Amino acid sequence: MANANFAEKKLKVFGISFIFVLFFVSMALAGDIKEPKFSGQFYPDSPAELSDMIDNFLSQAKPEPMPSDIFAIIEPHAGYGFSGQAAAFGYKLIKDKPYKTVIIIGTSHSYAFNGVSVYPQGAFQTPLGILEVDSEFSSKLLDKDSEIIFDSQAFSQEHSVEVQLPFLQKTLSGFKIVPIIISDSPFLLCQKLANLLKGAIADRKDVLVVVSTDMYHGYDYEEAEKTDNLTLSYLKNMDAEGLYYALRDEKAQLCGGFGVVTALILAKDLGHKKLQVLNHTNSAEVTGKKVKGTWTVGYASCAIDKEGESSMLNKAQKKRLLEIARKSIETYLKSGKRLEVSETDPVLTQEMGAFVTLKERGELRGCIGNLVGKQPLYLTVRDMAVEAATADPRFSPVELAELENIEIEISALSAMERVDSADKIQLGRHGVLVRKGFRSGVFLPQVATETGWTKEEFLNNLCAHKAGLAADAWKDKDTEIYIFTADIFSEKEVND
Repeated sequence: MANANFAEKKLKVFGISFIFVLFFVSMALAGDIKEPKFSGQFYPDSPAELSDMIDNFLSQAKPEPMPSDIFAIIEPHAGYGFSGQAAAFGYKLIKDKPYKTVIIIGTSHSYAFNGVSVYPQGAFQTPLGILEVDSEFSSKLLDKDSEIIFDSQAFSQEHSVEVQLPFLQKTLSGFKIVPIIISDSPFLLCQKLANLLKGAIADRKDVLVVVSTDMYHGYDYEEAEKTDNLTLSYLKNMDAEGLYYALRDEKAQLCGGFGVVTALILAKDLGHKKLQVLNHTNSAEVTGKKVKGTWTVGYASCAIDKEGESSMLNKAQKKRLLEIARKSIETYLKSGKRLEVSETDPVLTQEMGAFVTLKERGELRGCIGNLVGKQPLYLTVRDMAVEAATADPRFSPVELAELENIEIEISALSAMERVDSADKIQLGRHGVLVRKGFRSGVFLPQVATETGWTKEEFLNNLCAHKAGLAADAWKDKDTEIYIFTADIFSEKEVND
């Protein structure tokens, strides 16, 4: 009997070993297993130590819940001792979700190339095990564009994809990965990659996108805060094009910025419109060395949910309002009379506040609006368009010859909501009205994106320069604070 039990145990061991051999052989046949390059550097090479470290990060992370499943997360890729706790916020939200394919978009730190490299097949190894590449998904991206290829050198010494893998192994199961490295790329290539990803995802609901990026890099702690706040405002607004050119102009900083731009384009194309910043910190905060001259790197964990915020207006309604605005300005400049127009659309006939903004070759040319709807939306837009063109005291009236060079942007406003604390304000999402006595002032949501102010700077400027109050009047209990959201759209956006 003892010999029989021993033989049975040997058979079981042999069977398990044989399964592992078959697995590794199959991986070898499908493609090489890429061994980790940065275990023991960016994260522990001991499986037990690595597992315990990530468990501790996850237990400490308390992200604000989101209303629906997550489509994408944006995660830092520094050493775990610096950015691991921030990264855990996003991974905590996706824990145990039934994703089957995880697209990981990293950036190239050590190998200079132009374009995108997609890993085609095989597997990646970490101290926690093997992750198989989703070769079927990768094949839908390759051989479609001359700038989207497989270049093995892009991955050979790159940590941005690798450091995400242990977190994925600790939070998900039964999934495959699609590793992508995007290097220096024009905006058009980000759009091309997003379009290919959209086609490959199709109507699947079991795909997660992970974008790997750090934020500010430099020697000024205060500058790190200001720069990261500007960068995050673009993210909160899901403004892919604005972010791209802010990165090019070095106003915003993301070392994996082109991956983020691609993810924003992709998310919006698939109807996902809400990005939430789950955690933001930097190396100075983590180490406690908030001293000018100390190298500082910013870290943020963000999530884009699948539900998103629904727009108040559909594309046809937006297009109609923009047509009314342009025709209204043209009619007034030619005849001095208001445009005669009527509408039956039940949304456009609702009483709603709106601002009309005019830009000439990218520069502000006029902006006037009503915060509270006193007439149907389409008439508010008609009238505010004329006011923006002729009555903004900061500018001379628009001339008819200028009109063809002017782009019109409309902000349709939600109802005002009074809040009891500035903590309720989300920069880049909320417009804000402050009122004390007979004085008041307002900033639209996009002001945060355009300036990169911190919340305190935003409110100080609102009080001092718009309301004529003391800069810190927003802290006074007698000052009323109202927030609102805006459906913001321009001719360029609607006509694309």
